[in-house]
Amino acid sequence: MIMKTLRSIFFLSLCLLLSVAGYAGDKASFLKKQFTARDGYQLNYRVLYPRDYNPAQKYPVILFLHGAGERGSDNEAQLIHGGDMFASFENQTKYPAIIIAPQCPAEKTWSEYKGLNAGKEGKRFYPLNAPATQSMAAVKELLDSYIAEGKVDTKRIYVTGLSMGGMGTFDIVMRYPNLFAAATPICGGANLQRLANFKGKTAFSIYHGGSDSVVDVQFSRDANEALKKAGADVRYKEFPGVDHNSWDNAFAEPDYLAWMFQHSL
Repeated sequence: MIMKTLRSIFFLSLCLLLSVAGYAGDKASFLKKQFTARDGYQLNYRVLYPRDYNPAQKYPVILFLHGAGERGSDNEAQLIHGGDMFASFENQTKYPAIIIAPQCPAEKTWSEYKGLNAGKEGKRFYPLNAPATQSMAAVKELLDSYIAEGKVDTKRIYVTGLSMGGMGTFDIVMRYPNLFAAATPICGGANLQRLANFKGKTAFSIYHGGSDSVVDVQFSRDANEALKKAGADVRYKEFPGVDHNSWDNAFAEPDYLAWMFQHSL
């Protein structure tokens, strides 16, 4: 009887060990993929499925847009910031979701923006009616492909991004105002007229460092006010004395993911 019990315990422990071994609990858990858009554009991306993924079940999706410094073709740099946080055992247990993290190629951007003064990166201009960049169009096609496969709870699609990805977060929500349940742009910016005319259902949680030397904090302050005037569900948190790396502070917020998961369409 004792031997039988010990064998049962050993078997259960082995199953648990094998299950955990298949999930690293950090950015290494993300699978490497490549998506080819209709125009032939190839978009590298990483995807993380929930630990106990069931193909018959639909899951929330978090689209994560990295910053300019993580552009390239290695299909790894986009997870430098945030990858471990999204993949942690704790977050994947509390907030099981499909995490999609595309990588923008070098010299391309998620959205259109122009610097006003050479050497002053924080001064930017966001065009009002610019078409989607090729990278952003490919991201939307990629997201649509997951929806078409029946993997996605379409009432719980979320988007977040930092710096250039924060700008991309605003951009994709403005283009598809009824697609995302919640958006979390970090140290980003957007055309204020677009924001003031927003009529969608997306809730916003905006973060920025008060001493950002790369993307002026005023962009997020103004975005917050414009969205409020538009009647959007928006909150804003500024981190005093923090420079451009406010994503570290945002990711450390206790309700960073919990806030997203409170929202559905």
